[in-house]
Amino acid sequence: MTAATSVLVPYASYLRVYEPLAAFPEPERSHWSRYARSGRTPTAQDELRRSLADLLPTPPVPVPVHESADAFVTEDDGVVRICPWRTRLRGWLALEELTGLFPPLVLDAVLPPVVRGQAAADYEAWRERNPDARPWIRTAVWQVPVRWFVLFADDEREYEPGEVPGVPPVLRYRTPMVQARRRLARALKTLRDRIEEGPLTEGLVDVGRWLEEFHPRSLVELDYGGLVHALSPDRLAEDRSAADVAAGIAALREGDGEAAGAAYGRLTDRWRAVRDRQFAN
Repeated sequence: MTAATSVLVPYASYLRVYEPLAAFPEPERSHWSRYARSGRTPTAQDELRRSLADLLPTPPVPVPVHESADAFVTEDDGVVRICPWRTRLRGWLALEELTGLFPPLVLDAVLPPVVRGQAAADYEAWRERNPDARPWIRTAVWQVPVRWFVLFADDEREYEPGEVPGVPPVLRYRTPMVQARRRLARALKTLRDRIEEGPLTEGLVDVGRWLEEFHPRSLVELDYGGLVHALSPDRLAEDRSAADVAAGIAALREGDGEAAGAAYGRLTDRWRAVRDRQFAN
């Protein structure tokens, strides 16, 4: 257990939705109301430690047996908003993506086929009982997907350099749901007008469908999470990725391919350097 609890947050970023208490049906609304009043402030690292502890037994437990009752909480202008962890659901969804991330031999060594098969069967049975379930948190490793930056403006950037020993830096964006949806719709229109359908367009459609599942008074957050450890302090302080994405889309809208290419180049150079570290010794 000690080995698991000493591990830092992995190199992952997070896209989160915080919904107002009114969006939750009873009895869940009362649970989250009590939870918010309790003052509990668990972190993404706390969730990671619990998940890693489940991987230590033999055989490992890839998905928690019970759903998490924890959440991230924020309050603004007297409105309490909740972002449930839903660790069990996200564990099932992550398992579905593993086959494309690891060679079969590696995957079988870490999570034997019989373990993955049981988890898949459990998820199918659960899904039949909960057809409308969706996660409040999306995760990406070794990157922040370009489509996520579309939702935010540069002036919504919040950067804390972490100058106190033991306190890591924080880089995040937060925006009202209505703004996130508006920016996504405008970006999608520009891309469809100016370039052929492709991965970015498809990714925006996917994010848009996800956002439509939530209350219009929700808050959307992009958190660099563990990626703050993959960037030097200077590069982190200078990172204006949302501004680069906005500049690129604005240039496309005006038909300025050269400016759009320059903005895209800054973005890809910055994140290629981060992704390359995934394969470094």
